[in-house]
Amino acid sequence: MTDAIYITVSQTGTTVAKIIKFFTRKPYNHSSIAADLSLSDMYSFCRKYTPFPLPAGFKQEIVGEGTLGLFSNIPCEIYEVPVSKEQKEKFYKILNHFKINSDIYSYNIMGFWSIPFRLHIERKNKFVCSQFVAYIIKEAGVNLTKPVCMYSPEDLRHLPNARLIYRGELNEFYRRYSLTGSTPPNKISMYN
Repeated sequence: MTDAIYITVSQTGTTVAKIIKFFTRKPYNHSSIAADLSLSDMYSFCRKYTPFPLPAGFKQEIVGEGTLGLFSNIPCEIYEVPVSKEQKEKFYKILNHFKINSDIYSYNIMGFWSIPFRLHIERKNKFVCSQFVAYIIKEAGVNLTKPVCMYSPEDLRHLPNARLIYRGELNEFYRRYSLTGSTPPNKISMYN
């Protein structure tokens, strides 16, 4: 029997996000991970306080609040990554470890700059959003094609077993699916 983990990549619209987009020329600059499609229990490495990029670290993200509440239009894609029951249990254990030990983790400022330049720099207990997502799925048992420290939001869009299930606006998805259980019209699609 298979289960799934959900990865969201988004363009948050902050000044930092716009700068990243300018340099990378990629549509999305941020990534998060959730245990289910409701996104009600979604996590990432991001800013701790909405107005300031730093300090940043492990944090639960809530659509419509914090950075994800600053803008009414947040383009995103949501991917479903199939996992076994055992992998899903590992995912929960790893996520719980981060919740309990969040104070030992911090934002990987060097990683923020190393990814675009393809520099292999691993730092203990430090992550950017995409490195965190890659780390947690790797530790849960999902095979990755390169080191965790090299993953960007763009790379997460191309995971071998990931299936794109939504492309559109994040707030609309959350309102129409997560809060009511219905799918946004013409938005949920099957992609290969």
